[in-house]
Amino acid sequence: MTDRVLFLGPPESGLPAWIEGEGDVVTQTTARLTPQLLEEADASLLVSYGYRFILGKPVLDRFEGRAVNLHISLLPWNKGADPNFWSFLDSTPKGVTIHYLDEGVDTGDIIVQSEMSFDSEVETLATTYAALCAEIERLFQVAWVDIKGQSCPRRRQAGTGTSHRVKDKEPYLYLLTEGWDTPVGVLETYGRAHRLNRS
Repeated sequence: MTDRVLFLGPPESGLPAWIEGEGDVVTQTTARLTPQLLEEADASLLVSYGYRFILGKPVLDRFEGRAVNLHISLLPWNKGADPNFWSFLDSTPKGVTIHYLDEGVDTGDIIVQSEMSFDSEVETLATTYAALCAEIERLFQVAWVDIKGQSCPRRRQAGTGTSHRVKDKEPYLYLLTEGWDTPVGVLETYGRAHRLNRS
């Protein structure tokens, strides 16, 4: 069965093209949603991946049970912005999560997760980000039939976890001496020292 899918996020992941290859019709955008765009898309499913805007209740009501988000953290850890960065600075669990969208920021029921580990001696923010993206796109492709059929398992997030806004990273930007090629070990070392100094 062909579905119309509203894909919120950049096309670089290749997922919009992959979904179309599965026989579905995709409208892709990175822009803030407007009533006109919603009407033009006429979608039955919504997929959010790297989308920069929070969706309001009218949109969520329209896609109730049919709106999912791809987030590169092991929720409930590192909800919000820059999850890969914070997972190393705060030494929290690392991984990826596909979850249903709700009115919170990355707080919806979990569909599927994958925990990951990295060698901080050799990995950088760029290489870990690439690995996280590859894994969540793989999980999405495996789960797509169930997402379409609304037959996914769902479980509530356990515990409070952590959450960050974009501006929370600003005091630590000086640590990124090599930009996104900065070794993640730099963040882990700083994080350990910072936590020790606070105790």
